[in-house]
Amino acid sequence: MTDFFLGMADLHILLLPLLAGIGTALLAGPLGCFVVWQRMAYFGESLSHSALLGVALGLWFKLPPTLTVIGAGILLALLLAGLQQRSHFSSDTLLGILSHTLLAAGLVLLAALPDLRVDLDALLFGDLLAVSASDVVMLSVLLAVLSVCLWRLWQPLIAITVHEELASAEGVNVPRVRTALMLMMALTVAVAMKVVGVLLMTSLLIIPAAIAQRYARSPEQMAWIASATGVLAVIGGLLLSWFANSPVGPSIVLLAGIFFLNAVVVHTMREHFSNSQPGTRV
Repeated sequence: MTDFFLGMADLHILLLPLLAGIGTALLAGPLGCFVVWQRMAYFGESLSHSALLGVALGLWFKLPPTLTVIGAGILLALLLAGLQQRSHFSSDTLLGILSHTLLAAGLVLLAALPDLRVDLDALLFGDLLAVSASDVVMLSVLLAVLSVCLWRLWQPLIAITVHEELASAEGVNVPRVRTALMLMMALTVAVAMKVVGVLLMTSLLIIPAAIAQRYARSPEQMAWIASATGVLAVIGGLLLSWFANSPVGPSIVLLAGIFFLNAVVVHTMREHFSNSQPGTRV
């Protein structure tokens, strides 16, 4: 009991990680909706894997890792677009090849770094508790920039999600809008690496959006619910990590997964109860 109250007294240490985690969840919510709507989950995972190569390149050339991670994401998008035009393989096959190749390249480059030790666990699974004030400031700036971009591109993004050819006929520049979406996802992955790591980043995009899809009645509502769900997962994961001494990134994803299972169970029970009512047509 004494340890519990001591832990409660030290919770102020979690302020910066909490701000960083909430900012990332707010950013990942609406973008995750487009990942779910456009069935880009595998692209999101590939983007996360390419982030490790970006980190390795940043360390090799002494460049800011955030910039090299964004560059690696753009490289993945360009490679995928080029191979799709010149190859008979499907998109998921190409993504599988590119994803694991870029991940392996990143690991090899990190292992070959001279006289430098890298915490692979922090890269792969996140290190939110080590977040600094400068990280929070950078995240706040990116959150503001991406919020403006998302607000301006919301309707074109919705249009190409509903019907790409119709959106093009109505004057939407589909390649430019899709490229902007990929760039925003690359930026999100770059900042979210600190929160849940390379291997778990896709889950922060997909799981809250998948939960929101069960309850939302409009695209805007789904984006808000996804962001709120991500924020709850971040807060709960941080508290679980603090009191149970569990890794932060996996704790956040675990809670998000529990929220998803709960949503599925509740939805299934509601359907069963509705269908079992007298006079209800199946």
